[in-house]
Amino acid sequence: MKVNIFIPVYHPERKFLSLLRMLKVQKDVNFVVHVIDSAAMGDEYKKLLSQLNHATYQQIEASSFNHGGTRQECIDQYPDSEICVFLTQDAILFDEYSIARLVRAFDDPSVGCAYGRQIPHPNAKPFAVFARLFNYKEDSYTFSYDDRTQHGIKTAFCSNSFAAYRHSAMDNIGGFPNDTILSEDMYVAAKMLMAGWKISYVSSAKVYHSHDYSVIDEFKRYFDIGVFHERESWIREKFGQAEGEGGRFVLNEVKYLYESSPMLIPSMIVRDGMKYLGYRLGLKERFIPRAIKKRFSMNSRFW
Repeated sequence: MKVNIFIPVYHPERKFLSLLRMLKVQKDVNFVVHVIDSAAMGDEYKKLLSQLNHATYQQIEASSFNHGGTRQECIDQYPDSEICVFLTQDAILFDEYSIARLVRAFDDPSVGCAYGRQIPHPNAKPFAVFARLFNYKEDSYTFSYDDRTQHGIKTAFCSNSFAAYRHSAMDNIGGFPNDTILSEDMYVAAKMLMAGWKISYVSSAKVYHSHDYSVIDEFKRYFDIGVFHERESWIREKFGQAEGEGGRFVLNEVKYLYESSPMLIPSMIVRDGMKYLGYRLGLKERFIPRAIKKRFSMNSRFW
């Protein structure tokens, strides 16, 4: 299969160098890497990128970047690509088979989308560690639309930090949305499931990827998630409310911290309270002035 890897970047840091080095050593799969830069990355990054076979570099205006629209433009530029892999600049491939294992999911012709396992960076703090443990289990699975009755909104979960899409499936569902604040990956996964495609989670395909968000960052991120769920309300209607999955997250987080870092439980209460507040405000964003939404949002350029 023809595989293209797309990596949108914006002022990348050292993790991106590690990602490029790991791309150089991938085995059992052939691919072309395309970097889409909405700032102007330094020569050190460009030099390492040039060492990859057939890599391309494209610079775009920061104001033109959109999580969904820019990724769809990437796909549209390469109509002969059968599998489109997306990575973020801070996700580091775990080993030399990460890409091959993810792409192997498409040996099943019913799979339209596959995403890999994210494990926390070695220096990640407890909250970031738990988030990865909760969302990315050790066992692989493949979901169809019928699985929503058991797994709810989790059925449509996906992450473009390390995900791959079958080009024909993307064409079938109309591709990424052109203007979304975030969660373009969930949007596509939900559309694929409704169109009869399956979503595969490949736990053996791994990347290091985690964020040590501050409490304010968590508020802003969940505000944006609330905005997305309000604007794409059909996802909650078809797959269920996000609050149920959030409740399970909190209960499991309490247990995890009680066993590993009990002194962090008060901080957890504040943190998760701010997440919930941000999410609920995001759902009501149509009543909030634009200037305030920009201050509440992690993606202020969207507004």
